[in-house]
Amino acid sequence: MDAKLKQDIDRRMDGALETFKKELAGLRTGRASANLLEPITVNAYGQTMHLNQLATVSVPEPRMLSVQVWDRGMTAAVEKAIRDANLGVNPQAEGQVIRVRLPELTEDRRKELVKVAHKYAEQAKVAVRNVRRDGMEALKKLEKDHKISQDDHKRGTDEIQKTTDGHIKKIDELLAAKEKEVMHV
Repeated sequence: MDAKLKQDIDRRMDGALETFKKELAGLRTGRASANLLEPITVNAYGQTMHLNQLATVSVPEPRMLSVQVWDRGMTAAVEKAIRDANLGVNPQAEGQVIRVRLPELTEDRRKELVKVAHKYAEQAKVAVRNVRRDGMEALKKLEKDHKISQDDHKRGTDEIQKTTDGHIKKIDELLAAKEKEVMHV
């Protein structure tokens, strides 16, 4: 298989894996994580800005996030954005610091989070399989155009399948770890 095709397939499959990791990081477990607030946007200075452009998020305790807003005038807007993000949290401002306590997760909420994680995993697997399909079609076209032999086509197919299997296995491992984390916090 030509190196450029292999590189493209690896890059695209790695991209699907990275997207999956980011989605998992955004799922709230019982422990506080600065990633929880990462997707939040704030209406500030007449435009929409990401929270990390207006404040520093830290984790002072296992079940609390601390948001240090840089501009005192933006504290109310940041607090409102966190409240409106539907995370099930109640932020409380103290000067330029907003404290976000994370409530205990109920059993039903944990099961719901696991379902969401499974949905993300399935989307990632579909993305990886789509990359595999594109790679297989590219190999078929190369063989049809007599740019590679049947043996090279077979080797390339095996290589793509091996890469696909490796990425699917990583997705399953990440999912299992997240499921364990959510259910046994």
